[in-house]
Amino acid sequence: MSTLPVVAAVDGSDASLRALEWAVDAARRRAAPLRVAHVRQYAHWARSDVLAALRADPQDDPVLDRVRAHLEGRADQPDTEYVGLEGAAGAVLPGLGATAQLLVLGSRGRGGFASLLLGSTGMAAARDAECPVVVVPRPGREVDGDAPGGPGTRVVVGLKVDGPDEATLEFAFAEAARCGARLQAVAAYPWPAQPWMMPGEMPPPIVDQDVIEDETRVLADGFLAPYRERHPEVAIEVVPEAGDAAGHLVAASRDADLVVVGRHRRRLLSPVRMMGSVTHAVLLHAVSPVAVVPPSPSED
Repeated sequence: MSTLPVVAAVDGSDASLRALEWAVDAARRRAAPLRVAHVRQYAHWARSDVLAALRADPQDDPVLDRVRAHLEGRADQPDTEYVGLEGAAGAVLPGLGATAQLLVLGSRGRGGFASLLLGSTGMAAARDAECPVVVVPRPGREVDGDAPGGPGTRVVVGLKVDGPDEATLEFAFAEAARCGARLQAVAAYPWPAQPWMMPGEMPPPIVDQDVIEDETRVLADGFLAPYRERHPEVAIEVVPEAGDAAGHLVAASRDADLVVVGRHRRRLLSPVRMMGSVTHAVLLHAVSPVAVVPPSPSED
């Protein structure tokens, strides 16, 4: 049975070459082929919403020539295919995920404003691709807050105890197993509690934060139990955190090898693909690579 490739999106920028290196390692860990794709942008006056992507000659592409030279001579290089396309990158790249097991790109490529940490192309790919998307940030980012770090390779996953995403957890465990990493599950809970009261109602009894944290840990351990059984080689640590989930995940990205977050399920009144506020914030501010995992078809 053929193995779906890892796709690296390149545009000739240093950011895309960093993403390429991450993709090479990912393909090697998966024993998968590598597909290097470059999308030549349509002219600025063209209507990308009505023009389909066109195949371009990969042998007549300076960007792909640079990548070939960059990878040339590596003894452990995965089987590599070079693909040239023409179209709007934000529309074409997500479509490559239909025949890939992973799509990897840099957080900021050519064009756009240098002050933006993630461009529209990256956002579109993370929101629309059918496979998980890994965004590799540029170096030099800084984060505030204390990270639940520690020695060794570390994968971080965001865990919603009120609605855990199976595809996200499975991806995180599998990635930690491939990397020989320990897995940290960050489970945020709302604090301080903000109860709603009708006029005349008595305020609820004061809840001890330690009780809420213990309940969060118990719920998280219960959700993670089947994944522990399937991946006994992965050391797992549950990290309950009070307050903003995005802030804790960004802080945890310091010295992490990967942060894994889920993409929103489709809603009844909003059937289009969405990306939640936590995932959006992590993509913008994390200092480690971020994997955005779409829900499984049964959950989408």
